[in-house]
Amino acid sequence: MLWKNGRRSDNIEDQRTASTVRRGGLVGGGLGTIVLALVALYFGVDPSVVLNQVAQQQTHQTTQQAPAALTAKDQQGKEFLSVVLADTEDTWGALFQQAGRRYVDPRLVLFSGAVQSACGHAQAASGPFYCPADQKLYLDTQFFQELQQRLGAQGDFAQAYVIAHEVGHHVQNLLGVEGKVREAMQRSSPQRANALLVRLELQADCYAGVWAYHAQHERQVLEPGDVEEAINAAQAVGDDRLQQQVQGDVVPDSFTHGTSAQRARWFQTGFASGQPQVCDTFNAARL
Repeated sequence: MLWKNGRRSDNIEDQRTASTVRRGGLVGGGLGTIVLALVALYFGVDPSVVLNQVAQQQTHQTTQQAPAALTAKDQQGKEFLSVVLADTEDTWGALFQQAGRRYVDPRLVLFSGAVQSACGHAQAASGPFYCPADQKLYLDTQFFQELQQRLGAQGDFAQAYVIAHEVGHHVQNLLGVEGKVREAMQRSSPQRANALLVRLELQADCYAGVWAYHAQHERQVLEPGDVEEAINAAQAVGDDRLQQQVQGDVVPDSFTHGTSAQRARWFQTGFASGQPQVCDTFNAARL
């Protein structure tokens, strides 16, 4: 991604020099296992259930302060994320204006190890998430290392896809979609609730594709291979692939985000047209 000359967003809170790092034994294995088990949930809009589950698995923990200074690599990573966030702001600001609406920029919170959000206390193992209560995206940047090394999603545009997906949840929140889906889920059976959540997540994937379309057609920031990096990342976090990795079998009734094929297809759907209207996963006959 050609990002170094891009506009930087001011909507970033870097808590990595002040946040606490939780360390200690994890029930049932190491952090890598937990990350693989929870990465399927990292794109969720309401992480409170996941966060509570992670907290229950922590034992004999000690707390220490994160490093006082960021490395040059950390700073460059922050610069990259600020450019991606700014680009999503430009895209969705213009699209909302065209629709006669006002886009409210979300804030991106960078943390190390643990963070307190309006949706609850988050550990790094819960992965990136969007909290509708405070309209903030939360990211422990170490997740990108997990994404690359454990899930095989290489490249900077794979990281951009993660941010664009979480921004997609913010768009859903501003449009009222997220709230309606959550209300419907509360009235539904577990299987039906999961099916609704899948459609919510796939729409966020589609919105990520919509952003990528405008980033390329209006600002020409994509390099050869970038779209493939995003598609690979979408496939890497499909429910079927993650379940196969973690538990050795696939249980479709427990899907919450969609299969690898579905996630890639909806990103491509958004990228092909750049129109948010094509992202109506709730009325789609085929996911």
